[in-house]
Amino acid sequence: MARISGIDIPRDKRAVIALTYIFGIGKPSSKQILAKAQVSEDIRMKDLTEDEVSRIRSIISEDYEVEGDMRRDVSMAIKRLMDIGSYRGLRHRKGLPVRGQRSHTNARTRKGPKKTVGARASKK
Repeated sequence: MARISGIDIPRDKRAVIALTYIFGIGKPSSKQILAKAQVSEDIRMKDLTEDEVSRIRSIISEDYEVEGDMRRDVSMAIKRLMDIGSYRGLRHRKGLPVRGQRSHTNARTRKGPKKTVGARASKK
C-alpha cells in the first residue's frame, strides 16, 4: 500500500481515483498530477513502480497544498468569517446551511436529528 501525504492509498483502484483519497485532491488535479508524472490514469496503484510513486509524491509535495495544511487553511477561513460576524460566519456558528439552502423543512444533515418542540397532549 502506497503512502502519499500521510494517507494510505488504496491498492486496487485506478491511479486517477486513488489519488482523490487525499484531502485537497479531486479528479481534475489527480489527472494533472498523473500527466506531470507521466503515469497512465488507467493503471492500478498496485502496478505502479516505486519510481512512479516517488514522482507522484514529489509533484504533490511541491505543487499542491493537501491534508493538514489544507484543513488548517479551511478552518482558519471559517474562523475568520465567524470572527468578523459575517452572515456566512453566523450560519457556521449556528450550525445551519451556509450557501442559501432552504432550512425550514430540510437541512437535517447540518441541523442534526429533529428536536420536537411543544407541549404534549394532557391525559384526561
